[in-house]
Amino acid sequence: MKKFLMAATLGTAASVLVTTQFAGPLIAQEAEKKSTVYEQLDLFGDIFERIRAQYVEDVDEADLIEAAINGMLTSLDPHSSYLPPKDFDDMRTQTSGEFGGLGIEVTQEDGYVKVVSPMDGTPADEAGMESGDFITTVDGTSLLGLTLEEAVEMMRGPVGSEIILTVVREGVDEPFEVSIVRDTIKLTAVRTRLEGDSVVLRVTTFNRQTFPNLKEGLAKQIEEAGGEDKINGIVLDLRNNPGGLLTQAIAVSDAFLDKGEIVSTRGRNPRDSERYNATEGDLSNGKPIVVLINGGSASASEIVAGALQDHRRAVVVGEKSFGKGSVQTVVPVRGDGAMRLTTSRYYTPSGRSIQALGVSPDIIVVQPPRKPEEEATEEEAKRNSRSEADLRGSLTNNDKISEDDLKLLEAEQKKAEEVAKLREQDYQLAYALDVLKGLSALAPADK
Repeated sequence: MKKFLMAATLGTAASVLVTTQFAGPLIAQEAEKKSTVYEQLDLFGDIFERIRAQYVEDVDEADLIEAAINGMLTSLDPHSSYLPPKDFDDMRTQTSGEFGGLGIEVTQEDGYVKVVSPMDGTPADEAGMESGDFITTVDGTSLLGLTLEEAVEMMRGPVGSEIILTVVREGVDEPFEVSIVRDTIKLTAVRTRLEGDSVVLRVTTFNRQTFPNLKEGLAKQIEEAGGEDKINGIVLDLRNNPGGLLTQAIAVSDAFLDKGEIVSTRGRNPRDSERYNATEGDLSNGKPIVVLINGGSASASEIVAGALQDHRRAVVVGEKSFGKGSVQTVVPVRGDGAMRLTTSRYYTPSGRSIQALGVSPDIIVVQPPRKPEEEATEEEAKRNSRSEADLRGSLTNNDKISEDDLKLLEAEQKKAEEVAKLREQDYQLAYALDVLKGLSALAPADK
């Protein structure tokens, strides 16, 4: 019996020894880590007090703290930041669809402000700003060394006031100035129109109006066309769309999917991962879809393009997208401000992370730069437009053609001419329409 008691005692002693050997160093490391953190916080306090007491001019303590908080967040990635109360209010206004400003979505790269995309119909768009432009100065003041929030603040101002931006553009040898007059930005989230037999859905941003606009606009265009059987498909134009609300990206994707995953988000903690799935119902009832993207398509635009591409629901045409595959959570904090913090990455249904990679189109189509058209002489125009009927001695067509058939041929010719004109204005969109025409030609005859 004594032997068993001794064995039990030795076993207990061994377990205590093992626990101490492993837990002891871990506890010590954690204590050392906490000690280092508190030392750094003490250092911050020392520097803060030294600035208050000895800086050459009086400083606002609240501004110092705000700058420190923002510096801590912006050091993480380009999309995390502190939103003071005014900026927080502006952000909430923007997601509702109306705000004051220039109408450009920007990010920061190599210390300079880079244009993600100008928004359709805004002062920046009308002034000729392009995706990929670098803004180096505002009204003669350099932006180098400023945070993104500070640079954006410099570009804000009263509606009707002028701002001069110095822009560096790839392919242009010298920096140039762009004059923009600030205005109230009223965003129409989705603009719809008919191009021949195709419905074009131009999605400019993802705010609270996006899905309702898209649903209403699509139904209106189908009605104007004379019903679903009169259209050959849909072009979903996401070019220069900087993104917006994740919920709206999911809703737009779901509009054209009957089932399956739309997007998943994965954070630092696996328990925080989420998956968003499509619900039954397709607004287009299976009509072919072409999605247009370019380097200005970011965030929510990439979620939609990636989801429709992975499910083979759409052909993606254009240029590689921007590559913003992270999700920011806006957390209100004391003092009526907010913290915008990157909390997760998002993944397409096939498990692709778009972060820094973007969505690659199925068909790469580069939009050619516009060139001034050369005026052709009248004789050249006639020579280029000659046909068989213009040749001397050509055979006539003796086959009788009905008036209805003749009208049909004339209508088809008119459509072809309109597409040709569009190709000069918007080559990528014209290409997308050609793809839709090809897809509809391959569809079963009974559809």
